[in-house]
Amino acid sequence: MKKHVNDFAKNLTYFLAQYLPGQRNVSPNTVASYRDTFKLFLTFFEEKKNLRAECIRMETITKDSVVDFLGWLETTRKSSIATRNQRLSALHAFFRNVQKETPENLFEIQKILAIPMKKKPKPVIPFLVADEMKIFLEQPNRASESGERDLVLMAVLYDTAARVQELIDLTRRDIRLDKPAVITLHGKGQKTRQVPIMENTKDLLTAYLCRCNQTGGCAPPDAPIFYNQQKKKLTRRGVAYIIHKYAEMARKNPAFHNHDTITPHVFRHSRAIHMLQAGINLVYIRDFLGHSNVTSTEIYARADSEMKRKALESAYMELDIGDMPSWEKDGELMNWLQNLCR
Repeated sequence: MKKHVNDFAKNLTYFLAQYLPGQRNVSPNTVASYRDTFKLFLTFFEEKKNLRAECIRMETITKDSVVDFLGWLETTRKSSIATRNQRLSALHAFFRNVQKETPENLFEIQKILAIPMKKKPKPVIPFLVADEMKIFLEQPNRASESGERDLVLMAVLYDTAARVQELIDLTRRDIRLDKPAVITLHGKGQKTRQVPIMENTKDLLTAYLCRCNQTGGCAPPDAPIFYNQQKKKLTRRGVAYIIHKYAEMARKNPAFHNHDTITPHVFRHSRAIHMLQAGINLVYIRDFLGHSNVTSTEIYARADSEMKRKALESAYMELDIGDMPSWEKDGELMNWLQNLCR
């Protein structure tokens, strides 16, 4: 007797192992995010539906089960609305791809694809003003090797507006210190962009790389720029720890007024805001940040309250309207108001 093939397992394997990296050319981090969604999805079915992974079929998954899964994420897993929407987006991508493979389930799949994203309040974009960024970069002790590394790391993170993954993926071959000095960043979707670095950052990088060559010998082109004490590439968590450490030190300065959580991404936000304040066109900022659409970059224009204040001040016109009459002395108006209330 022919054994029944698990169509869900087959479709999911193809989606994660072939479709996403092969046809969509998404980054390994994106594939990992989608994989984590389905790990949670399978956990939900086992815990709440008493259905193990090998027993799940395409016809098993309904709109109601997906809605229950999303509710489970928020109530049991305490996921935020943003995370809930991210998980739903991964499910939508899977079912959009698989619907042509299982046309017998098309009606139910269409209902799953119709599940809407949950609305959430737009968050305030955290960033450091120029004086706060200056204080932040003054914290590392340049006399120590780790302090010099941390200063260069934060300077590059800010100057290039790199995502944290782009920063830790930097290798020797990605750095060009000859004029014009540029750094090559490898971003989302296997997209690569070159960003210029300022003279101060170039000098810091030059001294740092020379010191690394003296202590560790000539490094190969694919050696990481930033590494830990074990000479291994820094992790995202490692960079977050470094930023958090210096944030606590910076807050001891009375001129540092930012008390929000400062993550590596705050450096990216800060650089974008400062470029906008310098009058740089949004289109150039879009390319600098590696956004695929200028709509993503417009959030910084909406976030910059200082620019809004200056725009309002420049558009403000003083009105000379003389003395305002007292409406209480207008007998006809008072009579009309009294009749209105009867």
